[in-house]
Formats: sequence, C-alpha cells, structure tokens
Amino acid sequence: MESSIKHHDDSNKAQGGAAGQASGATLDLSEVEKFTAMAKAWWDPRGKFRPLHQINPIRLEYIVDEACVHFKRDPNAGEPLKGLRILDVGCGGGLVCEPLCRLGAQVTGIDAAAANIPIAQIHSQDSNLDIEYLNATVETLAAQGRSFDLVLALEVIEHVKAPPAFITALRQVMRDDGLMILSTLNKTAKSFALGIVAAEYILGWLPRGTHDWGRFVTPRQMEQWGEECGGLFMTKNRGLSYNPIRSTWSLTHDLSVNYLATFKGQESAQR
Repeated sequence: MESSIKHHDDSNKAQGGAAGQASGATLDLSEVEKFTAMAKAWWDPRGKFRPLHQINPIRLEYIVDEACVHFKRDPNAGEPLKGLRILDVGCGGGLVCEPLCRLGAQVTGIDAAAANIPIAQIHSQDSNLDIEYLNATVETLAAQGRSFDLVLALEVIEHVKAPPAFITALRQVMRDDGLMILSTLNKTAKSFALGIVAAEYILGWLPRGTHDWGRFVTPRQMEQWGEECGGLFMTKNRGLSYNPIRSTWSLTHDLSVNYLATFKGQESAQR
C-alpha cells in the first residue's frame, strides 16, 4: 500500500507541483484549514460528515440521471458512465468519487486540503478502485489544459473566496459539450434556521462554524454567475429536502435550503 501511495504522490508532483501545495485565486485558506482538521472523519457515517453520507445517494441519483440523459447513456447498464472523464472539485475523502468510479467513469478528485488526499487514496485502494486524487485547485488543472466531460463542485462554492472566478475556472476544465453540476445552500431565512442553527447548534450534525450564511448562494445568483462567467446556462435544478419524521432525504422542487443545479454550454443547452 505504501508504494502505491508513493506512486500517487510522485504522479501528483509531476503535474505542475499540484500535490502537497494547492494554489489558486479563489482559495480561502481559513476554509481549507477548517476542513483539514476534519479530514480523518470522512468515512465515519456517524461522524462529522454524517449529513454528507445521508444525502450522498440522493446527490448521486441526480448526477447519474443528468449524465445519462446528456451523454445518451443507458442508466440500467452495468457501467452507465463508462469512459466518461469526471472531475470532482472539493472531493474530500472521496464519497462521490468512489461510486462514480464503480459506474465506469474515469474519476479525478481534487481538494485544496492536503490532509484529505491520502485518506481518499487509501480508501479507494482498499476498495480496489483506480481514482486519481490530487491536492490541487481547479485553477491548477485549467492551467495544465486538462478537460473533463462532467465537472462537479458539491457544497464547495459557499467556501471559496471568489465564486465568479471559481465558476470561470470550472468552465475552463469542462469540455464544450460537457456538463457541470453544482450544489450549495440557498440564501434564505429557512436555510439559516435549518442549515446553520439546527444542523450546527441544535442537532450537532456539523461542527459549529462550518457554514457562513453570508456565503450562501441563491439559484438566481448562481444562474447569473454561470451566464456571465462561463457562458453557461442552468438547465435544471432540484432541492434536497429532509423529512425529520422518517429521517430521510429526497429530491424535490423546494430550493429553499439545499439544491443542485445543472449547467451546460450554449450549444448543448439549445439541443
């Protein structure tokens, strides 16, 4: 295992020094430090990232459905995403990367928090999954001229320093006929009450201070940034809603707290 991890590290360093030192104009170091401290808890379904484990099946349902429609794949096939190059920005411990890899995709996960990368690498190796993990920012990959069919940034944009520049960089690594899916929290009174007060202070689902309501993004603002910063068009959005009685999450049309949004380039959006 150690030699395999070293291979990943050497590979990362060969890619413009991405490993071990992420850099980028949108990087907020205080946010990176916060998630570095949480890194070891990623794969504990009852730990600090319990909410991500709970919403992960719903997020994946949305991602796979959107990818299959856009790339004309059969969702019932054994590996419906086979051959698709997918980038997961802010991959954390690999909660999204691993299931996408199992569905046949060629997955790259990047994270600005260096402590997350070895955790993701070790877990994927233990699961016999070939996933490229890099301690890098999306600006690093854009500078290297890399491109992907599907670009994901899930619960990331509310933690970056300059969201418009971040979307610009995401667009630079997305193929012209590709797809981008973002998720975040809406900027509403309800999201403050549930996403911060309840989740962080009452229920303790997340460490206090995980989110800053001032950084939350309305769907309209997200749509505007997509159009202005990347020539992207929001073609679909869905809310992630929690049922406290059943303790379950589901996709809904209620965007008032958490939501996912799909973006396409102009030509793809007009099809």
